[in-house]
Amino acid sequence: MAPGKATEKDQLAASLNDLFTSVSAMVKGELQETNNVLELLEKMNVRVADEYQGFGDVASGLRVFVEQLKSKSSTFDDYVQQLDAIEQNVTEFEAVISMLDKYVSLLESKMQSVYQIPPA
Repeated sequence: MAPGKATEKDQLAASLNDLFTSVSAMVKGELQETNNVLELLEKMNVRVADEYQGFGDVASGLRVFVEQLKSKSSTFDDYVQQLDAIEQNVTEFEAVISMLDKYVSLLESKMQSVYQIPPA
């Protein structure tokens, strides 16, 4: 081999070595960037998971609160039924009082006509 060809080969080898080193560094940088993005995504996922865990706790507390309200509501339903029954009895009582008032008025007018008492 001639000394010029050996020098050319050495330069070519050095150039190829530089090229591979540069490509390797570029690929390593890209992989590091991807790794950083994945780490950021992992941290974000952990943060979101913590937030959703908190929401789950709130939802669980709300569910317990709603169950308590339902049990209180059923108690109030009993009272509402009792009030409805009382209202029905009062309505019937008012009807009886109205009939008695009419009957007393009729008796009063009969008494006035029998005894010829002038109306007051």
